[in-house]
Amino acid sequence: MRFPINLPAQDGRFTEDELFEFCRANPDLHIERDENGQIFFKVPTGTQTSFRNTDLIIEVGIWNRKTKLGRVSDSNGGYTLPDGSMRAPDVAWVSHERLANVTEEDLKKFAHVCPDFVIELVSESDELREIQDKMVKWMNNGVRLGWLVNPFLQQTTIYRPDQEPEIKSFSQQLGGEEVMPGFELTISDLL
Repeated sequence: MRFPINLPAQDGRFTEDELFEFCRANPDLHIERDENGQIFFKVPTGTQTSFRNTDLIIEVGIWNRKTKLGRVSDSNGGYTLPDGSMRAPDVAWVSHERLANVTEEDLKKFAHVCPDFVIELVSESDELREIQDKMVKWMNNGVRLGWLVNPFLQQTTIYRPDQEPEIKSFSQQLGGEEVMPGFELTISDLL
């Protein structure tokens, strides 16, 4: 579940620097901003969800360490997207190709780059509709492949640009397709 908050700012919206400083001043809060400038606080997850998220990030990290094709981030890594939102996926992978145009200074804040691949993991405190909407927004901003992992339904919804989402059970193998060549994962092996 996300909780919105309205804060006074010059035009009703934080600048990117103000948002970064606000997040730095509140390091224990998981904060995101939508494309309208609305600030959201996300409730911390339970320990079981943290275990699940760690398992997912380890798998992406192992694949990336072998291929050396990009960088992996966790839910603490915020990205400034083309629509002006700042989002932090549970797991993200960004290709070196996309990172080539990002400066070191930009990487120290919420980098202006859209991940190639994201995973959002449904937790006890999430509203499924909100996470589904977030996945659509990831796609609209340039994500090339996204997985919405739902341990409560034992299924993963695969998102691709300009296609209808595809649902697979946890027992079916998932692949990184052309986005992450050679990456394969069967969620039931982890969760």
